[in-house]
Amino acid sequence: MPKDTGSRAFTLGHSPDSDDAFMFYALAENLIDTEGCTFTHILRDIQTLNEWAAEGRLDITAMSVHAYAFVSDKYALLSHGASMGDNYGPVLVTTEPTALSALEGCKVAIPGRMTSAALAFSMYLAEKGVNVQTTVVPFDKITDEVKAGHVDAGLIIHEGQLTHKAEGFHKVVDLGEWWHAAYDLPLPLGVNAIRRDLPTDVQATLSRVLRNSIAYSLEHRKEAVLHAMQFARDMDVETADRFVGMYVNHWTLDLGEKGRKTIEIFLQRAADAGLAPDALPLTFVED
Repeated sequence: MPKDTGSRAFTLGHSPDSDDAFMFYALAENLIDTEGCTFTHILRDIQTLNEWAAEGRLDITAMSVHAYAFVSDKYALLSHGASMGDNYGPVLVTTEPTALSALEGCKVAIPGRMTSAALAFSMYLAEKGVNVQTTVVPFDKITDEVKAGHVDAGLIIHEGQLTHKAEGFHKVVDLGEWWHAAYDLPLPLGVNAIRRDLPTDVQATLSRVLRNSIAYSLEHRKEAVLHAMQFARDMDVETADRFVGMYVNHWTLDLGEKGRKTIEIFLQRAADAGLAPDALPLTFVED
């Protein structure tokens, strides 16, 4: 245990979503050894966390991979806690079967300019030579905007990826499928990062505690999912369990070589296209 964690609580920012609630269940319920560290959980939507990361406001925070490119001077990446779309990811939907080319010049709702979904969408559009008008809509309101005809299409994330078909929407593209076809790698969406100005031994301890929290939830899946249900936005247990399984899995416990590689490719491609600053080489905290 590092000698200088002191008694202060470290701020831990994550989204009020079932996958993050699942990940940090053991911390929230004091079920693991925190090695002398205490945490203040700050729950905010990912767009707010992205904005706060630019200010360096929180000690440890979830953020979009896209946003990390803009704050790599303030934060180092953790090799766990990531959300990866392994041949699935954000889905572009419409109310009628629609070819991408038919959306030229149309209005598309996206869940935030700094989200990885928005960045992947920009890359995809550039590759296909299609231009659209994007408008930011809270992620949980995008399907409503599409249904109401206020936008021509919507880029949906979170549980909408599982429920859009049953709700009568038609898939134009799944960006996770597109990325996997191109690189045979998962689409990097979210990461956890820690302030660079914390002492290195403190960073290592915090990283280890957070990894142990994720491991506990994966080993006690049923009880962790039940805990996460309070953040599941009207999902039933089966759907919540499926959603959690999509984004809290072996990639989350440890990115490994492939996980690190896909983040590097994603950010390098963004930098090459002028869509984000060059954040390479990546720095990971070792615990």
